[in-house]
Amino acid sequence: MSEDKMAYPVLSLRGIKRVYAQGDQKLHIFDGIDLDIQSGEIIALVGPSGAGKSSLLHIAGLLERPTAGEVFIAGRDCVKLSETDRTAVRRNELGFVYQSHNLLAEFSALENVVLPQMIAGVPRKEAGVVAQRLLEQMGLGARASHRPAELSGGEQQRVAIARALANSPGILLADEPTGNLDPRTSGHVFEELIGMCRSKGVATLIATHNFELAQSMDRIVRLDQGQLVEGLE
Repeated sequence: MSEDKMAYPVLSLRGIKRVYAQGDQKLHIFDGIDLDIQSGEIIALVGPSGAGKSSLLHIAGLLERPTAGEVFIAGRDCVKLSETDRTAVRRNELGFVYQSHNLLAEFSALENVVLPQMIAGVPRKEAGVVAQRLLEQMGLGARASHRPAELSGGEQQRVAIARALANSPGILLADEPTGNLDPRTSGHVFEELIGMCRSKGVATLIATHNFELAQSMDRIVRLDQGQLVEGLE
């Protein structure tokens, strides 16, 4: 990475506001949120249900535009970009993992990890090599030819993590990535997610209700009445 790229956070939110209209009322979700994430930093995003964790991830991931504020990704202000340019940034700079794995049922684990690379212009053979390597790193090398229905819930989510990392994103955004798994499986999948992100130096923001998992990350930020504050208390 160049010195220029290391001069600013990989992801920076500045003055983020989000207001939803409910009839004649306005619901203020965020009221001027600031957040910086450095390369390789892993941050837990916590807060009660309805606090806006998913909305903040959607704004950070350019899936939703804020009412006001700026989103800088690798030093580039992305809020006012065209939808085409925002899509390109998402494809090249961002990886997403959701509570529901959202794998394509008709494709194998390997193919699910190959497809986002091919969409980004990577040749099929090269994408297959990368996909196989990622699945092996996730302990799924022998399951690469299996379709999602033939995999356990934990295996499906590990495929989803491999898919999110397939295009070597600088930022990974995860929304309750182990929320649908039993506690034991959740712990294993979470450890593999963190291990992969650390090994690749990916800036990671993970929304979670699990405070035990949150405390194992580098930093915790908490949504509280439209503000983002450090720590659990």
